[in-house]
Parts: sequence; C-alpha cells; structure tokens
Amino acid sequence: MTTYLLRRFLQMLVVVLLSAAASYGILNFAPGGPLAGKHNCIQGQKGCPTPDELQRIRAYFELDLDLPVRFSRWLIGHPRGPIALAGQSFFAEAIIGCAKPVEQSVQVAPGKFETQVVACAQVVRLKDLAGRRVGSGVLTGDFGRSWTLLRDRPVSELIRSRLPKTLQLTGWSTLLALVLAVPLGVYSAVKQYSRFDYTVTTLAFLGSAMPTFFFGIGFILLFSILPKGAGLFYLPPGSALAVREYAVPGLGMVQPGSALDAMLHAVLPVAVLTLVSVAGFSRFVRGSMLEVLRQDYVRTARAKGLLERLVISRHALRNALIPFITVFVFSIPGLFAGAIITESIFSWPGMGRLFLLALNSADYPVAMAMLFITAVLTVIATLLSDVAYTVVDPRIRLG
Repeated sequence: MTTYLLRRFLQMLVVVLLSAAASYGILNFAPGGPLAGKHNCIQGQKGCPTPDELQRIRAYFELDLDLPVRFSRWLIGHPRGPIALAGQSFFAEAIIGCAKPVEQSVQVAPGKFETQVVACAQVVRLKDLAGRRVGSGVLTGDFGRSWTLLRDRPVSELIRSRLPKTLQLTGWSTLLALVLAVPLGVYSAVKQYSRFDYTVTTLAFLGSAMPTFFFGIGFILLFSILPKGAGLFYLPPGSALAVREYAVPGLGMVQPGSALDAMLHAVLPVAVLTLVSVAGFSRFVRGSMLEVLRQDYVRTARAKGLLERLVISRHALRNALIPFITVFVFSIPGLFAGAIITESIFSWPGMGRLFLLALNSADYPVAMAMLFITAVLTVIATLLSDVAYTVVDPRIRLG
C-alpha cells in the first residue's frame, strides 16, 4: 500500500506540472491578452493606453521575459536573479527576454496589417531580475496578485471570499444528488420496465437533455416572478443575500443577512444543480445495477435462498457502485470550481462566477490560479477513487 501511494504521488506531481504548463501556455497564447487591441489604437482615444501605460502592463505581467522564465517564476518563484554558488554568481549575463521590442506593421493579407516584433532594442538579462517583485510560486499557495478584480491585491483574498459560497452551493447539491440518485437508480433497475422505471427514466433523460440555464430561468419564472404577483410562496431569484427586507407568504418578513434569508437564496440554485446531477447519477447507477443483476453470483445468491434485500444490498449494490465511484469522485473538483452557468444565472458570488469574471476582464492571475487548483483537485480525486474501490470491494487490493 505504501509503495503504491508513493508511486501515485510521484505520478500526480508529474500530471500537475504538465497541466500547469498546459493551462499557462493556453492562456498566454490565447487571443485577447493584456495587450490585445492596445497596439494599433489611436493615441488620445478613450481606452487607448499611453506608451508608459503599455510598458507598465508589460512589466506587470512580465511580458518582457521569455515564456519559460515567466512560467518558472509563476510556478516556483524562481529565478530571482543570477545563480549564487560559493559566493560567486553564474549566468548573470544570460539573455532571458526583451525589454524594448522593435515593432513594425506587417501586411499579412490584402488590406490587413498586424504589429509584429522584428528586433529588440534592449534585452533582459538574468541579473536584471534582482529587485523585481515575485511571489513564492503557486506550488506554495502564492497565486500572485489580481490585475483588475482586486487591483494589485492577492488572488488568495478573492478565493477566500468566494470559496465558502461555492462550497455551500455545490456541497448541498452534491449531497442531495447522492442521497436521491442511488436509491432511484437501484430501485429503477430492480423494477425494470415498471411504471416507476419508465417515469424515472423519462425524467432522467429530460434532466440530462435540457441545458442548465433552461432549468435556472424556468425556476426563476415559476418560483420568483409568478408567485410575487399572485401572492404565492416566493423564493428570491438571485444573489446570496438580500439588500432589503422582503415578504414570503407563510414566513412573514425576512430580514436581509439572516439565516433564513441565506437559506431561501440558496434554494433555487441548489435545486437546479441537484436536478441535473440526479438525472445523470441515477441513469448511471441504473445501468451499472442492471449489468450486475445479470451476473452468475447474483443468481447463485438467490438460489441459496437469501432474502432479496440482502442479495441487492450485499452482493449487487456494492459491485454496481464501483464504476459509479469513478463518476462521483470527479465531482470533487466541481466543489471548488463551482457551477459557472448556474452561478451566473442566479448572480451567486461563487468561484464559477469569479472564473467567468476573470476571463472577461483578462485577469489572468485569477484564471490561472483557478485552473491550477482544479487540476490539483482532479488528480487527488483519482487517488480517492482508487482508495474507495478497496472500501466497496474487499477483493481489490492496492499494491
């Protein structure tokens, strides 16, 4: 077991490094970067930066450094200057970037011109990194500083403020989906082709086929807009807390910021996420359960005279849950990343909406931090799935 876990940790480290490099490279090469549209704008026009502002943007994102050097400083906080060994500095004159690129408008198609770097007027050497501000790297939990959302403040402040709301939303929805989906899937498989099976299957197909925003907008219409005019039970449609008191039929006046206010605001987004998750989970459990019920050892258990509930719970269910574990554990990264569409529809101040805001405002430190944390949680989820296999099925051993 120890040897297996050590080997898996080494594999996880490699996967995390590769995923971090991939996400960093994608965001650096994707169009719409920090300097997108700022080179060819007319000076004096609204939104057009001055040459000094362009230089400040390049310095903030360290665009004057080569990509491998930028990635290394983002990941581990090094290099910070020349390598010092035995009182001597090495590679101080190594060229690692360009501080003043020479740009020229180049025709790339008839009537279309692009600004391209044709030379370098001032190079950046390794010794020039001394004195620059740099964090300790994302591997140590230092995710850098926000560019637009917090204006040069630590990204960790944003994550700490948004994460509890996301865990509240996704945690409850995942728990409810698990409690509802497994019994529905098992009973639907045991009562195959019954009215209950047909009903659950139809609803599961509907929940899987319809997009999340359809249920979100529909729930707002049914439980927020229509009841408000008809005097029926009302649920708030958006945000996490109210800004003023409001009336709920049967509950009276609800004070903003109270526990009841927070619970009512969470009902609709939790219901949407639970509905979508139950649809997928129940279908998967049903299919896995049907496959297990046809196995010889299940028929043998019945032939020995065991009670049907013991056959289902001890022999069939435990084996049917093995493939379902793989699907379920990968919902763990979603507990951190949040639900982008649902949080956007309900204006929920969570991590999913934060990620969307970061991409729209080109706040790359925030976006890259969330991608990195999601990658780490994904590889942890794979390890948890392997360990969970041994709990569900004693025949499986990790070695």
